[in-house]
Amino acid sequence: MSKSLVIVESPAKCKTIEKYLGKDFQVLASYGHVRDLIPKEGAVDPENGFAMKYQVIDRNQRHLQEIGKAIKNADTLYLATDPDREGEAISWHVFEHLKEKKLLKDKEVRRVVFHEITKKAVTEAIAHPTELSNNLVNAQQARRALDYLVGFNLSPLLWKKIRRGLSAGRVQSPALRMIVEREMEIEAFKTREYWSHTAEASAQGLPFKAKLTHFNGEKLNQFSFTNEAQANEVRQNLLEAADGQLIVAKLEKKQRSKNPAPPFITSTLQQEAARKLGFTTKRTMMVAQQLYEGIDLGGETVGLISYMRTDSVNLAEEALADIRALIAEKYGADDVPKEPRRFKTKSKNAQEAHEAIRPTSVQRLPEQVKDRLSAEQFKLYDLIWKRTVACQMIHATLNQVAVDLNCGSDKNVFRATGSTVTNPGFMKVYLEGVDDSKEAADDQDSLLPPMEEGRPVVLNEIAATQHFTEPPPRYSEASLVKALEEHGIGRPSTYATIISTLQNREYVTIDNKRFYPTDVGRIVNKFLTEHFTKYVDYSFTANLEDDLDAVSRGEKDWIPLMNDFWRPFTQLINEKEESVQRKDVTQESIDEKCPECSSPLSIRLGRNGRFIGCTNYPTCSYTRNLGDDNAGATSAEPEVVEGRVCPKCESTLVIKTGKYGKFVGCSGYPKCKHIEPLEKPSDTGVECPQCKNGAILKRKARSGKIFYSCSEYPKCDYALWDAPIKESCPDCNWPILTLKTTKRRGTEKVCPQKECKYATPYEGDPDDANGPA
Repeated sequence: MSKSLVIVESPAKCKTIEKYLGKDFQVLASYGHVRDLIPKEGAVDPENGFAMKYQVIDRNQRHLQEIGKAIKNADTLYLATDPDREGEAISWHVFEHLKEKKLLKDKEVRRVVFHEITKKAVTEAIAHPTELSNNLVNAQQARRALDYLVGFNLSPLLWKKIRRGLSAGRVQSPALRMIVEREMEIEAFKTREYWSHTAEASAQGLPFKAKLTHFNGEKLNQFSFTNEAQANEVRQNLLEAADGQLIVAKLEKKQRSKNPAPPFITSTLQQEAARKLGFTTKRTMMVAQQLYEGIDLGGETVGLISYMRTDSVNLAEEALADIRALIAEKYGADDVPKEPRRFKTKSKNAQEAHEAIRPTSVQRLPEQVKDRLSAEQFKLYDLIWKRTVACQMIHATLNQVAVDLNCGSDKNVFRATGSTVTNPGFMKVYLEGVDDSKEAADDQDSLLPPMEEGRPVVLNEIAATQHFTEPPPRYSEASLVKALEEHGIGRPSTYATIISTLQNREYVTIDNKRFYPTDVGRIVNKFLTEHFTKYVDYSFTANLEDDLDAVSRGEKDWIPLMNDFWRPFTQLINEKEESVQRKDVTQESIDEKCPECSSPLSIRLGRNGRFIGCTNYPTCSYTRNLGDDNAGATSAEPEVVEGRVCPKCESTLVIKTGKYGKFVGCSGYPKCKHIEPLEKPSDTGVECPQCKNGAILKRKARSGKIFYSCSEYPKCDYALWDAPIKESCPDCNWPILTLKTTKRRGTEKVCPQKECKYATPYEGDPDDANGPA
């Protein structure tokens, strides 16, 4: 008896779906995309209707062979890859490959789509199959062709004009521009001093604070008082005028409602997981994929959340009914609004009518499945569950109070504000995070004591406080994702890849969870914004996304769209090839003469970053570090490490700069090649289990990767990639365990001894357990 063959893209789904469908179905995985463009020039032919040359991806060759064997014994092929544009393309490539191999004769081919991996969703999808969408496939092909044409034409230009190994991308380049422009804003920012005055008062024995808003009849602004003398004089005048009390001049009370945030879409999940859990976008998507594909709940593998790549805030009617029932049961009928809440998608380029990210069953409480989840999986599931439930609860009701207090007369006014929560509503379950401390501070509700108009309150003190204006904050992953989404750049499902690419190309670094552009990143951005302005323009990139959406809806043909892009783009590439010289890109003239030969100096890009050098090179070899204030010196003198000498030859130790940043090296180089890190390795507090003399130190390799090794190196060569913890293995008694994080199992405490297989889930945050910073 022949079976029906079902193709999914991930092997993690196979057993679960096969179990749901029964013995008449065989389920195989494509393991993602099975074909891609040939990795060389000519893969897309603009002169022949943008014809594309595909080849099977090597790592998936055997999976396609397995699918080919299985289809011979099947009468129906169900293509059940993910319900989005990429999933449609994967199904199409599988179909095209099998058709080329002439394996689909007399076979029925159907497309099935489900948004969650539950028995009901899967069986209903199989019962109501559709056809492959040519519109979605064309949109994906157009996107892939655009990315290919940009990469294969613009990247080689970067190699010639800047250095080899660089890349430019249709979406990564505008993202880089955002980061560089923010850094330039910060560098150009001029700090200004200002002062504020706060009254520390009390009413009925309860303390509160109020801010000065009017002085001598004038409404104050941020820079009304700009120095200490002025601020202290105002403070003294106010104290004298008050004579120990303030008068309540005006008291306003009003009630306001606060509505819950909509359920998660991909971008808001990435942002909130970054804010509340400290997850990177890559980590968020990895854990969400695990929750979607299925978790073993004790004899049954179930997908815990709906599909996590979505722009839609819609919730299915059945899901809404379940959520409302749970709210009534768990929190009370009063917390259920009369009608279900409906949310409108704000995303500029929202695609396909998917659902929002939600639990597949809201009755599956986080605490009930906690023991089946890794620490990371539980945190993300808990976040998704709470957000989903809260979005269907009643609004929160807050009482707001604003009090104006006169100081001596009605010309000097302090204002106090506060609010109380009279009915928390959805806030019982969940409150959305914010991106910066100012927003967070503004959102905090303070309690004011009871006061009456015309009555005095006690003035205890007036504080004059100095402030300085601050530049805009550097982008975090959450705020960068938010900015990309607001500009309509890229798709939320691609944000993790964009961020990884920027880091892998060494265009940006991350410090304290904030993005900093590297020297190379600045140069690449400068080249692109000056010479390819149109193509890194935020609106151009967003409009191109709109056009691709129109293709996916069948409103536009993809070939004319490609022509409109390609003709001017290739013309500009050819122009810049001829007109731009490398020095125009990698050098920036400065208003300073070389102290050795009087030629102009310029900022240049070298192997180790930007520096100042003479334009008369190689005749004149004068250089100095960028930012050094020793203009006029004959050369840049290295900084000497005080109080230390080289342990090998006793020469002076100096601070040098290399490819991986600053380090300590011997001044006797090249005769002596001793080097050591600028930052001393930090002690994890764990004794080396091998020599029992040294301690395990946290070190950074030249590549930037963290590792752990014995302080007695080279006498002891014990080393680990995973963070050690001071806890012996219960199976083999090895003195230490390590924290190991994998995509499949999350974070576990693992014995580092290869022959020992001990592993147990770790409940803490792995980011907090990797030894001291």
